[in-house]
Amino acid sequence: MAGRRQSDATELEAAQPAGAGGFSLGDFLPYRLSVTTNRISRAFAERYSARFGLSIPEWRVLAVLGSFAPLSSNEICERTAMDKAKVSRAVALLTGKGLVDRAAHPEDQRLLRLSLSPRGRGTFEAVVPIAEELEAELTAELSAEERAVLDRCLERLGSAVGRLARPDER
Repeated sequence: MAGRRQSDATELEAAQPAGAGGFSLGDFLPYRLSVTTNRISRAFAERYSARFGLSIPEWRVLAVLGSFAPLSSNEICERTAMDKAKVSRAVALLTGKGLVDRAAHPEDQRLLRLSLSPRGRGTFEAVVPIAEELEAELTAELSAEERAVLDRCLERLGSAVGRLARPDER
């Protein structure tokens, strides 16, 4: 089905004439990045969701906590670029599944620090090889030089997005 969605989208984009002023959505970088990211996320979710019972937002929260815990919900939002409501829902679901522990912040009792429970750590460690396998499959078509260029381009785009979010710092 995923392959069908991809080919349908590609055919649809090819069939669309350029918009006003010659604008072509199929050539618009933010659109291309978004579509590619969504397709990769769905392909990855197909590999872990049934086995581990995790949604895409839940995996993203689990991955960030597995790599950087303890964190607050706001810090998870910053690291994932997910909206607060989506992070809150994912945290609540993960807590209910016994995968995430909540503790009071040592300096501000109003804040919560989130970390993986032992069960959450086990789940994270079981999904990581699946993530690494997917990454290897995605990058298998790239030479080492192309991969290095891609990494540099993503770093530069990330920096540019950061500057766009803070126009007064240009």
